[in-house]
Amino acid sequence: MLDGLDPEQREVATALHGPVCVLAGAGTGKTRAITHRIAYGVRAGILQPSSVLAVTFTNRAAGEMRGRLRQLGAGGVQARTFHSAALRQLQYFWPKAVGGELPRLVERKVQLVAEAGARCRVRLDRGELRDITGEIEWAKVTQTVPADYPAAVAKSQRDAPRDPAEISQIYGAYEELKRDRGMIDFEDVLLLTVGVLQDRHDIAEQIRGQYQHFVVDEYQDVSPLQQRLLELWLGERDSLCVVGDASQTIYSFTGATPDHLLNFRTRHPNATVVKLVRDYRSTPQVVHLANGLLAQARGRAADHRLELVSQREAGPEPVYTEYGDEPAEAEGVARRVRDLIASGVSAGEIAVLYRINAQSEIYEQALADAGVPYQLRGAERFFERPEVREAGVALRGAARAGGNDSLLDDAVDLPSQVRAVLGTKGWTATPPAGSGAVRDRWESLAALVRLAEDFARAKAGATLSDLVAELDERAAAQHAPTVEGVTLASLHAAKGLEWDAVFLVGLTEGMMPITYAKTDEQVEEERRLLYVGVTRARVHLALSWSLSRSPGGRPSRRPSRFLNGLRPGSAALGARSSSAASTGGVERGAARRRTRRGPVLCRVCGKTLTEAGEMKLMRCEDCPSDMDEGLYERLRDWRAGQASLLGQPPYCVFTDKTLMAIAEAVPASGGELAVISGVGARKLDRFGTDVLAICAGQEVGGSDEEPS
Repeated sequence: MLDGLDPEQREVATALHGPVCVLAGAGTGKTRAITHRIAYGVRAGILQPSSVLAVTFTNRAAGEMRGRLRQLGAGGVQARTFHSAALRQLQYFWPKAVGGELPRLVERKVQLVAEAGARCRVRLDRGELRDITGEIEWAKVTQTVPADYPAAVAKSQRDAPRDPAEISQIYGAYEELKRDRGMIDFEDVLLLTVGVLQDRHDIAEQIRGQYQHFVVDEYQDVSPLQQRLLELWLGERDSLCVVGDASQTIYSFTGATPDHLLNFRTRHPNATVVKLVRDYRSTPQVVHLANGLLAQARGRAADHRLELVSQREAGPEPVYTEYGDEPAEAEGVARRVRDLIASGVSAGEIAVLYRINAQSEIYEQALADAGVPYQLRGAERFFERPEVREAGVALRGAARAGGNDSLLDDAVDLPSQVRAVLGTKGWTATPPAGSGAVRDRWESLAALVRLAEDFARAKAGATLSDLVAELDERAAAQHAPTVEGVTLASLHAAKGLEWDAVFLVGLTEGMMPITYAKTDEQVEEERRLLYVGVTRARVHLALSWSLSRSPGGRPSRRPSRFLNGLRPGSAALGARSSSAASTGGVERGAARRRTRRGPVLCRVCGKTLTEAGEMKLMRCEDCPSDMDEGLYERLRDWRAGQASLLGQPPYCVFTDKTLMAIAEAVPASGGELAVISGVGARKLDRFGTDVLAICAGQEVGGSDEEPS
């Protein structure tokens, strides 16, 4: 059980008594250490599996922990999120504590907040609804009642999305609506569990009798409400192991605080404290940058930072690239991604990470134009998609039927059986043309096919019943199979993940740190967010920024202050060095040399365009279009045929926006076609003749050309 653990991990695994605090840096094997600790305690007879409760913050992390514990022979251990554990207890004890059935959970919180706003005569748009819903969630996890919300906002120096008194009123109305309808939300699950355990000592003792030992992962992210629940679970005992890293506290906007981690030794003077600093994830070059980033940090979390030591062989130096404008940056990143894939790096092992989700569109466009498949992280949970649920029912039915299902007559192995079954639900060997719901459905089913292929390779002789059991376990853990493609994600969404190659983009003042980070504490959290991004990379790391938003714009932006003293040619503090752009290691984007003179203007109203999609069309989204609808449909039909021949998604030929721009411009020559954004020299050479013929009203034949 202890074989293969390093000395510090072994110390964690064998520290089975009393309070234990594990300070674990990024990539240091913390999950390995704590799962081996639990399994070792079970194997040694010190811990009973059913008496251990391990809690973390995401279903994915809890599922991973359960999977590892099963492999180590400790499958009876409960590994859950705080909310899942609390809901289970509340459902069981509610009839005894309150009587009747537990109120039903709010399914669409935003809709209820909208009703609360209407009741208060406040009209909220979609963005405001999300923001105010977030404020209500923050208030509840910090145990702030509606009347106290304005004072709590002022004390925390929090930027409220609307007048705090107005939000307080909406918050109060939201709570009234829930009470009137006999409903509770997820924050209520924690609040009510705390209330039951505080008021009913008999129930609290029953739970404490069930769970004798607690493990809390990502302890730097606990909210005051979660900490209170943990204290009630523990009672007067100290059989607790917490694991965390104050340098990865990036969710303070949700109520998370590292104070509980940093104060652990004060609350438990006799605690065993172990530091994990051996980084098994990243190369020395990546680790050096991560350490340098934190070396400039200030504040309490910085005082407790961990100096990581890479355990990997040397790799390439991080690459810093400056571009003239955002489209040039996106195109440059897409080219480098394509080069990495050509060199043998899997697309699924590459990520492009940005500060806010609004930055994704231009990278989606650039990757599509470069013919690179991608996936956006943060969509609907995989196993909650209707098509996946339907597929599960079909696979379960085929597994029960066994050899009596005629669908499986010609299927000789597990993957072919899955393809046969999912073929009745819309899966085909080639993806459908276009995008939208049909394509989304196909992608979900294709992911299940790939999962079956991976499962069959990993488990020789696996049956359809085995796969169904695996899918059920994954669904319970919300563990979705990986879709093969470059990941586009915000830095927050990237927490807990890792890739061989990571591109950190848009690293300018105002974006990193974000404009609304005004206090020293808020700026330091932005630095930690960048640290999280850096430590997602195993081998290749690229950091980039652009000097202006649009081609021809004034180059007034500056690289993030967090890179001062780290990127070549920059001073440790102060303004940007004048030699930063010309010193070795900092590359200028090739696209910068192609910068247009002057701003990009709408060809209808003359307004300066700033959005990538509008610049592609050369007009504002709201301005009337003179697009030839018939030409657009002919271009779409031609694109579908090309995509089928090349075995690529249609957007890899041309995106919808590019086809719209062509149909509006109706180019008559290669020169006129070349200036349309999204065409480029490579696509002009490959597809130009066909496109110009279609624009001229001529018929074109298919192409046997292979993708280059």
